[in-house]
Amino acid sequence: MKKILTILLVIFVFSSCKKLEDYNKNTKDPIAVSGESLFTGAQKNLFDQMVSTNVNYNVFRFFVQYWTETTYVDEVNYDLVTRTIPDNHWDKLYRDVLKDFDESGKIITATSYLIIDPSPAVKKNKLAIVEVMKVFTMSILVETFGDVPYFGALDINNVLPVYDKGIIIYTDLISRLNVAIADMDPTFGSFDDADNMYQGDVASWIKFANSLKLRMGLLLSDVDAALAQTTVEAAAAGVFTSNTDNARIIYLSAQPNSNPVYNDVIASGRRDFVAANTFVDSLNNLNDPRRQFYFTQIDTSSFDTIVKLAYVGGKYGRSNSYRKYSHIGTKLVQPTFEGTILDYSEVEFLLAEAAARGFNVGGTPESHYNAAINASMDYWGVATADADAYLADPRIAYSTAFGTYKQKIGLQKWIALYNRGFEAWTSWRMLDYPLLEAPPSAKSDLPVRYTYPILEQTLNGTNYQNASTAIGGDNVTTKLFWDLQ
Repeated sequence: MKKILTILLVIFVFSSCKKLEDYNKNTKDPIAVSGESLFTGAQKNLFDQMVSTNVNYNVFRFFVQYWTETTYVDEVNYDLVTRTIPDNHWDKLYRDVLKDFDESGKIITATSYLIIDPSPAVKKNKLAIVEVMKVFTMSILVETFGDVPYFGALDINNVLPVYDKGIIIYTDLISRLNVAIADMDPTFGSFDDADNMYQGDVASWIKFANSLKLRMGLLLSDVDAALAQTTVEAAAAGVFTSNTDNARIIYLSAQPNSNPVYNDVIASGRRDFVAANTFVDSLNNLNDPRRQFYFTQIDTSSFDTIVKLAYVGGKYGRSNSYRKYSHIGTKLVQPTFEGTILDYSEVEFLLAEAAARGFNVGGTPESHYNAAINASMDYWGVATADADAYLADPRIAYSTAFGTYKQKIGLQKWIALYNRGFEAWTSWRMLDYPLLEAPPSAKSDLPVRYTYPILEQTLNGTNYQNASTAIGGDNVTTKLFWDLQ
């Protein structure tokens, strides 16, 4: 009997321990995350970073003088250090975007989709799409900083990666993009609803990849004309053909999945930004019909005795009264307003520039220039008659507008890329137009790059110093390898 009781007691103890262990398990957090979930998260983090107007993360709208600030004017005077803005941009793209895309690809590669995806072509499409997103993200880092960690950047065991030369990275990215495009088969699916850009439509992803290839190829025009031409000409036939192709995600009405501009401007209750006079004066001078969507009008009766609604920009780089100047347009600050990282208007401007350089992309500089402006007008909801009248203005019509092709395209592309701050900044650096001036209190001339993160200088000092020397100095005015002319 004692033996039986002892055996029963041992069984009870062991069974109790097993139940206690079960109680200690965290049943709310997943043990493993799918590659598809990581892809969705990385995709949203990428859009959030590029769309954001939070001064801790994204100040590119200030660099191209679309907006200016009211009370706190550090960022419009090119102070990037107080808020460690380069650090935040670097961390977001490397840690929250690139690393998750990379891990997504590894998990998808290792996963067997015996029931959900019976064809290996679906997995191949997914991996190609992940690769396209990694190329896009890496291109942004190169265009922001210049030489950056690349070949050893995502190796968790390599805590002190070397910085690779920007031109080498960019060339390799184009090669990777070519492979990814070839790997995609539009007769099969991919991510379905886990893809917030194209809902898994592979044909749309091929168009996006070719449009990205066009943009990247053209960026090299002044540094490697041969590679630029072959890349651009190979991409041209497969790029966006309407606004329905735009690379965008639709935000939701509730935070944290609402549009970052809404979060920063409306939900926060802050009154930090107004239209910049640099941009608004240009729109007013051309009587641009997009003003009604870009900004609000204000009552100027406080300035004179006549009550008049007008678009008025605050002085760029100086303190401004929020009440006295035009605000961000109501469409842009809706919680569900879409975020965009590449659009049809931009593609047509790129084709216009390519044609002006003599590349064989079909059409003429003028035909693509007109298509680009019309695409922008259509996107914002401008009436066709107003768009036609705008293009008929001798100051705007390609054949009579002032300046070289860079000046004509540069001005109109700057106007069309409103709300696309980073790409507007890249376009300005490429075309050197419009002419922008630093404000009187600026800490430097207009930035043409971000300085390297402070943490990199501290923790990866030797490699940082080598990179700084290689690019000609870690300054915001140091021109990058593709921006030397």
